[in-house]
Amino acid sequence: MPADVSVIMPACNAGRTVGRALASIAAQTVTPKEVIVVDDGSDDDTVERVAAMAGCMNGVSLRLFRQANMGAGAARNRAISVATGHWLAFLDSDDQWLPAKLERSLAVSEAGDLIMSSHNLFNVGPAGEALNDSRARWLRNPDDPYRTLFLRGFISSSTVLVRRDAVLAVGGFDPHLRSAQDYELWLAVLARAGRRFETFADPLLRYTLAPEGITSRIDRKVACSLAILRRHMGVLKRLPGPVLIPVLLRCLIIHYEAVQGHRARGETLAALGQLLLLPLRMTEMLLRLPFATGGRPDFLAQLAPEAEEIFLCAA
Repeated sequence: MPADVSVIMPACNAGRTVGRALASIAAQTVTPKEVIVVDDGSDDDTVERVAAMAGCMNGVSLRLFRQANMGAGAARNRAISVATGHWLAFLDSDDQWLPAKLERSLAVSEAGDLIMSSHNLFNVGPAGEALNDSRARWLRNPDDPYRTLFLRGFISSSTVLVRRDAVLAVGGFDPHLRSAQDYELWLAVLARAGRRFETFADPLLRYTLAPEGITSRIDRKVACSLAILRRHMGVLKRLPGPVLIPVLLRCLIIHYEAVQGHRARGETLAALGQLLLLPLRMTEMLLRLPFATGGRPDFLAQLAPEAEEIFLCAA
C-alpha cells in the first residue's frame, strides 16, 4: 500500500533529467501516493518527458501542472496547495533518490514522532560522488536544531520529509527570495518543531551540483541571506537562549563565505568590498535587533491564479 506521502517536484527546462528523477521515485521500496510535478514555464520538452513517465510509475499517481515561470518557490507552493498527503517529500528534477529513501525517512519520523526529518547525501559533480555529512552538523546541537541551522544551512530540500500541516502553518516558501528559499522555510518549520527534527546518517540522495555559473551568484546570495537574517532575528528573540552573539556570528558567516567565494574566483576587489561592508552590516543588525519581530507572510495565500493541470495519471 502506498505511503501517505505527496512528492513535490518543480521543473524548469528539465527535459534531460526529469525522467531519471521520476524513475527514482517509482523505484522506492515504499512508494508515495502521488507525485506532483509543476512545470515552471519550460521551453524545452519537460512536459513531454513527464507525460512519457505516466505508465512507468509503479502505481504512483502522477499529476502535472503548468504555469508561467515564477521560480521554484512558487512552483513548490502550487504543488503543496493541491497535495493530499499527510507528509510532503521534495525532489528536485535533476536529483535522484536511492531506493530506501522514503522507507527510512518514514521509519525515522514515525519512531521519533518527528515533524520533519532529513538525511545525508552524495554530492555528484564532474569529479564524481562525495559524501555530504549533514548529520554531523545536526549532532552539534540536536536539542536545538533551529540555532544550528540559523548559523549555517545543512538541510538539502531533496532529503526532507515534513508534515504538510507544519508547512501550511508557516505559509510555505517565500517566492520573492531568489536564493535560499528552502533554507528560510526550514528555519520557519524548525522554530516550531523544536526537538522534533532529526538528520539521520543514511546517504539516500544523489544531489547534482550546479554548474559554477549558477552557484557563483555571490552578491545575490548575500542579499537573500541578509534578508533572511533580518526576518529570523525576531524569531530568535522569542526562543530560549542568546540572541546578540548568534545574530552577529551569522552576519560574519554570510560575509566570510562571500569573501571566500570571491577569492576563489580571483575577484580581489569584490572580496575586499565584502570585508569593508561587514562592520556596516553588523551595525545595521545591532540597530534592527530591538525592533525585530520575526513576522512571516502566508505565501500560500498569495498564490497566483491556478496553474493549468495537464493530466492526472491515477494509480
